Amino acid sequence: MAGVEPLRVVVVGAGAFGRNHLRVYRELEQTGRGVRLVGVVDQNAAVAREAAAQFGVPGFGSIEACLAALGRFDAASVCVPTVHHATAAAPLLAAGVDLLIEKPLAANLNDADEILRLAREHGRIVQGGHLERFNPAVTVARGVLNQPMFFESHRLSVFTPRSLDVDVVLDLMIHDLDIVLSFVDAPVSEVRAVGLPVLSNKVDIANVRLEFENGCVANFTASRVSTERVRKLRFFQPHQYLSLDFARQDLLMIDVTAAVGMDATQLAAMAQLAQQAGAHPSAGLSLKKLPVEQGEPLRLELESFLDAVRRRAQPVVSGEDGRRALALALEINQTIASHARRTGLPGRITA
Repeated sequence: MAGVEPLRVVVVGAGAFGRNHLRVYRELEQTGRGVRLVGVVDQNAAVAREAAAQFGVPGFGSIEACLAALGRFDAASVCVPTVHHATAAAPLLAAGVDLLIEKPLAANLNDADEILRLAREHGRIVQGGHLERFNPAVTVARGVLNQPMFFESHRLSVFTPRSLDVDVVLDLMIHDLDIVLSFVDAPVSEVRAVGLPVLSNKVDIANVRLEFENGCVANFTASRVSTERVRKLRFFQPHQYLSLDFARQDLLMIDVTAAVGMDATQLAAMAQLAQQAGAHPSAGLSLKKLPVEQGEPLRLELESFLDAVRRRAQPVVSGEDGRRALALALEINQTIASHARRTGLPGRITA
């Protein structure tokens, strides 16, 4: 961005998530998007050195060392394990750094509240790292919302030891919880949930039913022990059914009103599209694939974060949004633990 002083950014945590943040910040820097990657922090000295060498920036073993050496920088991505989010955020916020904190915002609500308190005290921006909010298909879906009343979410992944510091609700399901909370303009009134540990000592598969005060119902299934990868959200609203595929960035709409007046050729074309999509709408229903401009959600997320920092504006996913999704995820975990105690399910399930 010509004539604009680049924002100086640091990535804290150089694991799998952190490496992606480093990559995208560097890409944004190289394409003149008004950002300059100036450092990486990781408590593992070897990891810090490797990331520093790969991206050509100074590497540090602690946030304190980074602050002492660089003096001032504008923003940081916090990509350390969830249990360390609050301790990483505190010195950065006190030093006047705006933060994007990977989901979940914190390990518990006390930590989340402390992060938000420090952000207010120091006048800093905190964005929750809910990546799927920036999925282009989600953006298009938000534009066609019309009082959705039923959601069905499936997020399945093969097992990986990458995020075993949290359970499947905080690891995977929280993406969809955040999106549905942002789509439904009503508080949650009832939570039902069941879950089981399978390959770890935390819940690896869970099924959840939420009811909202406006009567909307949402079902969620999340698993990190699946044999396939699935990231889909389907929802119903008056006269319409929509199917969103996060991975393909596709959004299909079946509309009961749009089919009125269609001729045989149009209906045949609709049926062919439905078959290709794996859907089978009945006669009188119109299926169309809504136009979605493809894009990398992480890049869109970081661009949005940097824009909020420049404009001193509330981010698309505020810290309060992150807290709200965390609070619901923790309530779900408490419900899962209660169900396990009532039914005598095996495994070490704790709230």
